Amino acid sequence: MDRYIGLDVHMQSCTMAVMGPTGRRLKEEVVSTNGRELVEAIRKVDGRRHLCIEEGTQSEWLYELLEPQVEELVVTVPAESRGQKSDSLDAWARAEELRMGSVKTKVFKAVGRYTELREAMRGYRLIVQDTTRVKNRLKAIFRSRGVWGMDEEAYDPKTREKWLAKLGPSQRRLAELVSQELDGLVEIAQQAKQRLQAESKKHAIIRRLATAPGIGPIRAAQVVATVVTPERFRTKRQFWSYCGLGIMMRTSADWVREGGRWVRAPVMQTRGLNHNRNPILKSVFKGAAMSVVQMTDHPLKRAYERLLKAGSKPNLAQVTIARRIAAIVLAMWKHQENYDPAKQELPPRTP
Repeated sequence: MDRYIGLDVHMQSCTMAVMGPTGRRLKEEVVSTNGRELVEAIRKVDGRRHLCIEEGTQSEWLYELLEPQVEELVVTVPAESRGQKSDSLDAWARAEELRMGSVKTKVFKAVGRYTELREAMRGYRLIVQDTTRVKNRLKAIFRSRGVWGMDEEAYDPKTREKWLAKLGPSQRRLAELVSQELDGLVEIAQQAKQRLQAESKKHAIIRRLATAPGIGPIRAAQVVATVVTPERFRTKRQFWSYCGLGIMMRTSADWVREGGRWVRAPVMQTRGLNHNRNPILKSVFKGAAMSVVQMTDHPLKRAYERLLKAGSKPNLAQVTIARRIAAIVLAMWKHQENYDPAKQELPPRTP
């Protein structure tokens, strides 16, 4: 007998709801957010267990912990609810969605695969974000006193003194404190980068994908750690949407009467790129496109220049290049091929 379990997770407690195949509510229980107690609670449910939890801070840990205990485990991002909300209602809603097969957004989880790489990538990304944030704070101190034209010398401890001399005594002491924080983060960022590079060398696919235009070893490691397996995406368009590079189209009054028959109206509006995306991959491929357009000679650089000559705006042309790079990476990964620039060249025009 199938049992559908919804689990609403919080820091100290989890609300578990158990539903039968007909929709009958069988059991509701509050369990401590403790690995041993959660496993025992799940094991007490008789029959074939199907579990649904929401994506969150603890979802990866819970997936690794509870996946061996159930027939099916689904991690979802539920739609926003504007009605009443409680732990009990959320748990029953997850169980009902799983029973009806109406879970719209499933989050991919991979147990034990690329775990070290994922954690190394996460650590590097967090430290780089903190470093950028502290640099902006230091820049804001100088700007608040009318000091403009800052460059990398203001961040380098060897050349920072001439910039600090432009500040008053009070602001200088503040800038010195923020600079000390920056120096510590730069050192930690280097350690995080070395760890990520060491983990990347253990996976041959990262070295292969790093040869793609604008990618390199760091971005390749981010792609592999995030995607895990390219078979998740049947087509490049699915991958574009996952990366936040899918174009959103909106139409209304699609059909009009013409000559006594219905024809599709030529009205279609673009609403930008899709918002439900993976931010890491969007940053990777847009950054790769920025690197490509700064190259002196490359097939994709020439494609970018053709787009500009055809009237495309620079930002839209860069999105097009980012989509092409994403498609290249997905194809290289699926077919286990090295990057071939010749495939990006246009065939010669016939007279």
